Amino acid sequence: MHDSDDQQRFAERYTEGRVPWDDPTPPPEIVVLAEALPPGRALDVGCGFGRAVIYLAERGWSAVGVDFVPQAIAEARRRAAVAGVADRASFHVASATDLAFLEPPFDLIIDVGCMHSFTEEMLAAYRDEIARLLWPGGQYVLFAHLHDAAEPERDDGPRGIAEATIYDLLEKAFRLERAEHGVTQVEDRPPWRSGWFWFRKEE
Repeated sequence: MHDSDDQQRFAERYTEGRVPWDDPTPPPEIVVLAEALPPGRALDVGCGFGRAVIYLAERGWSAVGVDFVPQAIAEARRRAAVAGVADRASFHVASATDLAFLEPPFDLIIDVGCMHSFTEEMLAAYRDEIARLLWPGGQYVLFAHLHDAAEPERDDGPRGIAEATIYDLLEKAFRLERAEHGVTQVEDRPPWRSGWFWFRKEE
């Protein structure tokens, strides 16, 4: 279901080494989360090189990463082996909208910059998958670039998503616990409005 143009664009970025999100540790928000929660089972949707999966596995989690770019998954597996956590960190080449091969339950699902590029059809399929996989009471943490319909279209990055669309999409299965808004700048591009969102699966 993924847009083939998006897949090609990201594959080219990985091949060319244009991966500004390639940091050794996950964002501070994920670090704080890992320190606050007891180890459990986690899923990183759009995991890239697996930094969050590896970080969680090093702290006792059983962690799974999914990304639709084969180059990213190959490197994530290599890094997990180097870190000595290949037994607790697994990776799959797959679309975030088709995770039927994964079995619930997960205690934590994170998405750092994946969902905001989806079409309306993809959003519904994605929502259904994370709702199926996350156990009642489990936590879903999302980072997204924000873009409202009234704003002009941009051609220098992800499409972005309206905050209201996020809430409408998730309201039936998830409860918003907290949101933090900010600005994100990638390389030399103009800054984007962005937000972190902490949701809880309804029990």
